[in-house]
Amino acid sequence: MADGGSLSGLTESEAKEFHGLFVTSFIGFVVVAIIAHFLVWQWRPWLPSVTGYKTSAVITQLDVPPA
Repeated sequence: MADGGSLSGLTESEAKEFHGLFVTSFIGFVVVAIIAHFLVWQWRPWLPSVTGYKTSAVITQLDVPPA
């Protein structure tokens, strides 16, 4: 580093451009992840309510063959 170069080999303007792209991409990824988590939570919450989990497959007397 005696010549004043950076460890990455990028100039300061290139590093700022890369940083801006990285931050923008990261924010986009986080937004998509938040939306995905919200949609999955609406479909199937992973924390039960007070009454507990409710199953979508209800077994009734008609589903069980006679013994």
